[in-house]
Amino acid sequence: MVKISLQINAQLENVTELQPADQEDFGWCMKLQCMNCNEETPDFVFCCLSESSEVSGGRGSASLVIKCKLCKRENSIDIIKDSLSSYMSEDSGKFKTIVTFDCRGVQPIEFKPNDGWKVKAEGEKSNATFELELTENEWYDYDEKASESVSVTEFKYQFK
Repeated sequence: MVKISLQINAQLENVTELQPADQEDFGWCMKLQCMNCNEETPDFVFCCLSESSEVSGGRGSASLVIKCKLCKRENSIDIIKDSLSSYMSEDSGKFKTIVTFDCRGVQPIEFKPNDGWKVKAEGEKSNATFELELTENEWYDYDEKASESVSVTEFKYQFK
């Protein structure tokens, strides 16, 4: 069992919190690598907290169970529910862990933020929530109540 954390880094403008809109159903979109033969998944796969698959041999269940196409080994990745956290305004410009995966035989090597995120813009004049896509690694909008722009830019990630 190897625990691998996804850390993100972004510049937040007039945004107090960035997180998946629905943490239970959010699809963490990743490419994976088999730790036995180093074969990579050709396509992105989704790992979701609300979904569970049985691991063969009665070893419990995991968020995603995948068989390596090269060595035929069954691997799994499970989201550690207690590890989920938001990226806050005070984290802006720094890497912060937002989720940790329990990896068995596989490791994430690439992450695609996709859609299904939300940001909060809380202040004296506004308490707005925006649903957004981060497919381009940036997002811009305008908070009507506060009369100011809101954005998430320079989105980056790393696995630790």
